[in-house]
Amino acid sequence: MSTATQDTKNPAPPPADGSPGIGTLLVQSLRANVRQYGMLVALALIIVIFQIWSDNILLRPLNVTNLVQQNGYILILAIGMMIVIIAGHIDLSVGSLVAFVGAFSGVLMVNHDVPWGLAVILCLLVGAAAGAWQGFWIAYVGIPSFIVTLAGMLVFRGGTQILLDGQSLSPFPEGFRKISIGFIPEMGPYTQYHNPTMVIGLAVCAAAVWQEWRGRQQRAAYELDVMPIGLFYVKCAAIVAAVMAFTMTLSSWHGAPVGLLILCGLLAVFAFVMRNTVVGRHVYALGGNQPAAKLSGVRDKRVTFMVFVNMGLLAALAGLVFTARLGSATPSAGLNFELEAIAAAFIGGASASGGVGTVLGAIIGGLVLGVLNNGMSLVGIGTEYQQVIKGLVLLAAVGFDIWNKRRVGS
Repeated sequence: MSTATQDTKNPAPPPADGSPGIGTLLVQSLRANVRQYGMLVALALIIVIFQIWSDNILLRPLNVTNLVQQNGYILILAIGMMIVIIAGHIDLSVGSLVAFVGAFSGVLMVNHDVPWGLAVILCLLVGAAAGAWQGFWIAYVGIPSFIVTLAGMLVFRGGTQILLDGQSLSPFPEGFRKISIGFIPEMGPYTQYHNPTMVIGLAVCAAAVWQEWRGRQQRAAYELDVMPIGLFYVKCAAIVAAVMAFTMTLSSWHGAPVGLLILCGLLAVFAFVMRNTVVGRHVYALGGNQPAAKLSGVRDKRVTFMVFVNMGLLAALAGLVFTARLGSATPSAGLNFELEAIAAAFIGGASASGGVGTVLGAIIGGLVLGVLNNGMSLVGIGTEYQQVIKGLVLLAAVGFDIWNKRRVGS
């Protein structure tokens, strides 16, 4: 073999001490997280494009707040849908369940004057019961999730019509509406920014940097490759800059919406569960290879059942947030929400075959769709073209997943 051929195949030999170079580690990191990093880059590009195209309207504080409030319930659904898809299933009923829970909340609070706090608890229990009902047929009877949740979509949509009798119910108590449209109260001395939101932003930065450092230390303890310290500092600085830019944008308006705090709490809880607990590892194992997972001692029926109970609970929460934002319970609520949630999960890195995906990826995928919707509306693109563009984005995301699997396999 010629020297030229050898240089082409090995353009950057490893350092003399045998440790991989910075370039090699960077490439390995990008390959290991190609879907997540790819969607982050895509999200950043979409934001830049629409910020310029909309004459700097996209990132104005008022529009950013509206963006968070308009997409909060879809992001909640996307978290649950991502877990369902990781487990190797699908849920087509979440949009109808959103409407059913909204209708049930209207009957309780508007028709029967039930205190809104108690009504919220009852609605969450109804959502969990609906998820348990579907999970029973899927896990213990063995009916495919597509069929069960398709039936659930019809049942819950019909139940919504029965509860509302074709009419909308309103008004809802102001305390309940603040779940979606409320903001954190201002505290402390007067400044140009919302003090509590700035404190929360700094706390998120500290937690994110600590989590990155902890992950690095754990990898080093198991003698796995870690990012060079200089590149690690750049990554942490980029995270802090992004979080603080978002925080200062919200703080210059009315501060962080209450819905954003709910979403951040869910993200933190479910990211920890899926990454650091036995239950989370069982969900990944079940979606990756169910026969092998069963042989390894995973209680597949129980895990599947709990996945759908969780999805029902999150769908109920999304229904409450949506109803609080809308200010009324309507028969047409939740239309196509299941498609938005599924699209967010796949765009955010879920695999159609199961076993792959992250909760953070679901949030990123949902934000990609949300910014696309908001940006296209700001520049005057018609709704018919918006549907075409979102469909092409979903197709591209799934096609990229298939291409990446084939590339890794080869």
